[in-house]
Amino acid sequence: MSELDWLERWRQGRIGFHRETPHSALIRHWQTLARRADAPVLVPLCGKSPDLRWLAERGHPVTGVELSPLAVEQFVAERDAPVTRWQSGEFTCLEQGGVELWCGDFFHVDLQPPVRFEAFYDRAALIALPAPTRQRYALHLAQLLEPGSAGLLVTLTHDDPERGPPFNVDAAEVQRLFAPNFEITRLEQDDAADGLEESVWHLVRRGPRDTD
Repeated sequence: MSELDWLERWRQGRIGFHRETPHSALIRHWQTLARRADAPVLVPLCGKSPDLRWLAERGHPVTGVELSPLAVEQFVAERDAPVTRWQSGEFTCLEQGGVELWCGDFFHVDLQPPVRFEAFYDRAALIALPAPTRQRYALHLAQLLEPGSAGLLVTLTHDDPERGPPFNVDAAEVQRLFAPNFEITRLEQDDAADGLEESVWHLVRRGPRDTD
């Protein structure tokens, strides 16, 4: 899916991937995300997910990155709470209730000075990207994380190669994309709706010696 396709989906309200409640896998496994309770969490391609607030309510500073301005504005409009706005390079940034939203291209996130995140959560980012972009995503995500950082990754599999998003991402692809930089454990594997099978993965960012 191209950037224009993504923006058009939000403009037309074709956001069937959006959930109104926090993902049950996040609720079950969130304590595996970080080494400390107030660790900052990165949520790529976050949309207006309620997972962002759920994490913030448990003490995590949360940074979501989202391309669509409509998604960002709809997120903050859901709460009658103050919003702080600023510009950081090409990103329009908003903060509300412990959640920062950076509106822009995830692949352009390059923190200066290089402050990395200690945890990440990906429910619908990887599976929203076409195959040629997924390798780039996995590498860029690794660059934004401290060694030892942990994350939760949710993937879906189905038997239609033309279907997507969500795109089919199987166990072999998870290993190929992430094993060079992460230790990988599958926590769950279950049937989901519409002929989909959902897997939940726990990833730990390797240090320099681990990747030699």
